[in-house]
Amino acid sequence: MLKLKILSVGKTKEKWLEEAFSEYVKRLNPSVQIECIWAKDTPQLVEWAQKEHSYLCLDPSGHLFTSEEFSRFLIQQWEKGGSRLTLMIGGAEGLPQEIKQKGSSISLSPLTFTHQITRLVLIEQIYRAIEIQKGSQYHK
Repeated sequence: MLKLKILSVGKTKEKWLEEAFSEYVKRLNPSVQIECIWAKDTPQLVEWAQKEHSYLCLDPSGHLFTSEEFSRFLIQQWEKGGSRLTLMIGGAEGLPQEIKQKGSSISLSPLTFTHQITRLVLIEQIYRAIEIQKGSQYHK
């Protein structure tokens, strides 16, 4: 089974965002074991990042993908990481340089989103990536 860890600053305050995020976690559950850890602040996120062997950073200036490219990229990252993948999401100021210098940066969009919206868009895109790999009709 694939394992995904999402480390992010802040909690989700809006119930509808939490419900939408949970729906995609539920859909992914048969294929991907997901662990989400929300840091109280950036220093705590930095502390956690230092304990990770490797990770990907979400950053508006990171590499942009089509959905199909993102699907292939994610599968490659899971293969490289022994079926484990960690993703880092920053707060209002983004990720600090000390986190970004260790991980490769990817972008969901050149637009800036709140960390709550980023988490929702990210989990939907991960679900889409898995469905693309399965050849399902979700992506169409």
